[in-house]
Amino acid sequence: MDAEHKFGVRKLEILDKSKGFIELLQQLTICDSVSDKEFEERFQEISSCGDDHLICVIEDDRSGKIIATGSVFIEKKFLRNCGKVGHIEDVVVDSAARGMQLGKKIIEFLTDHAHSMGCYKVILDCSLENKAFYEKCGYKQKEVQMVKYFI
Repeated sequence: MDAEHKFGVRKLEILDKSKGFIELLQQLTICDSVSDKEFEERFQEISSCGDDHLICVIEDDRSGKIIATGSVFIEKKFLRNCGKVGHIEDVVVDSAARGMQLGKKIIEFLTDHAHSMGCYKVILDCSLENKAFYEKCGYKQKEVQMVKYFI
């Protein structure tokens, strides 16, 4: 990795499906193949939320592949003077690109976005194995996550 190479964070684009975006998500969790039509429909649906739902990516401009991603959506509340909360989800760095601070760049980008949207806090769920990483990003453990799956 040459020292001059910079990895910039940007918003997801419609052409990113062909750059391995779905395959990257498959490194995180169950993510079946998505047709071009399904991708375009979901992309448009998310885009219609404007800055309230942001998916960001890092593209390796040498390979043309998406090597990191994450998302944040903004929840509008009545609590805290009709405050807002950012929810970070689906953070993953390609297994071949780990150790280059790309995850940290993604988290900082999403956190800054939530802050700029007026959120009073940002929350995320993570595995115990990833707890130390998120602590390095300035997050701390609070309470317990509960989940109920329908499938």
